[in-house]
Amino acid sequence: MTTGVRVRFAPSPTGYLHVGGARTALFNWLFARKNKGVLILRVEDTDVERSSAEMTQGILDAMTWLGLDWDEGPFHQSQRIDLYKSAANRLLEAGLAYHEGGAIRFRVPEGPVQFKDAVYGDITIESDTIEDFVLLRSGGQPTYHISVVVDDIEMRISHVIRRADHISNTPKQILLYQALGAPPPIFAHVPLILGPDKTRLSKRHGATSVMSYQEQGIVPEAFRNFLVLLGWSPGTDREIFESEELIAAFSLEGVSKTNAVFNPDKLAWFNAQYIAKLPYERLTCHLKPELLKGGLWRDTFESTESEWFRQLLELLRPRSKTLLDFVRQARIYIGNDLNYDVAIDASMIPHLQTLANRLEALPDYTLATTEVTLRELAAEVGVKPGALMGAARVALTGQTASPGMFDVMALVGQKRTVERLRRAQ
Repeated sequence: MTTGVRVRFAPSPTGYLHVGGARTALFNWLFARKNKGVLILRVEDTDVERSSAEMTQGILDAMTWLGLDWDEGPFHQSQRIDLYKSAANRLLEAGLAYHEGGAIRFRVPEGPVQFKDAVYGDITIESDTIEDFVLLRSGGQPTYHISVVVDDIEMRISHVIRRADHISNTPKQILLYQALGAPPPIFAHVPLILGPDKTRLSKRHGATSVMSYQEQGIVPEAFRNFLVLLGWSPGTDREIFESEELIAAFSLEGVSKTNAVFNPDKLAWFNAQYIAKLPYERLTCHLKPELLKGGLWRDTFESTESEWFRQLLELLRPRSKTLLDFVRQARIYIGNDLNYDVAIDASMIPHLQTLANRLEALPDYTLATTEVTLRELAAEVGVKPGALMGAARVALTGQTASPGMFDVMALVGQKRTVERLRRAQ
């Protein structure tokens, strides 16, 4: 007998976790957490030819990245085949199914199939529109319907939250629940996700795999917040939610009946919002793998250089919309190999050499003393401070745009600032 809320996310490992599947997983996770329930992870891998261990691991990795932890599983349907065969044979013995060409086919009874969907309300399907469907193929392979129903009964699933394109499967599955003597769960079918052109989201709209967004420098908190608002509303205009706030606000009553539209610009906006406000520790946690990939990470960033690294991230935050923006800009401060976008004004090069000498001689190298030194030199040689700053900026960063010049000098440090100014040509 079902005790409390028990939901399941049941991906098929014939591909990586895509946006629609991730949104289904998120809704199940939120519903389970809101109701102090259980989320079961079930891998529907009975399609042996198309399923793979690599895809299964990819799905688990994507859920972990999104912070969607599960309470039971992962269970693999490929290891539960005997259960499905046994149920099909019970229906056969009870006269509720029959043999046809080596397969076992369910005998659809007369009369309407009715159920109340938690999103779409009352739904009635006439049984004469449902043909007798296969439970076991001639090779003994169980079909989707018998596998799903047997697992949902055995796992005591209370609510089935899945995409709206499964509504057509629900009457068949309700008939199987009844035939196996079990009460059906509550069904909640959530709307589909469409591309900007209002057609079903697909690869032609860009990335659909969840992990491809990680590769683009999206932070998981932003992706999850963006995802939940595709087909669900809190009933207010609020858009930014921490995890606990989302759990508290979530309900099936807030799920829309109309399809959602995936807007990449909105996702970019969410990402920028989260990057601007993520606590330093969480931002560092997300950045570390990216900096490692770029060959820029040093373990001292978490020990002796922690204060310097914190200052660096805070300097780059306002200019970073993705994690990749941090990595691209951090190379200037962490590495020594610069790519120069523009040439330095030749008339400024002698002044940069003088600036290097004066900065090297500073006994107290700080943001304030570097500014005084540069401005005094500009006045002495009769050039505008902005012109000297612009030349120094290119020498130090290889670019014409950067954070504040003296912030850059402070973070690059006295020794490397002097070296870069002297290399200017």
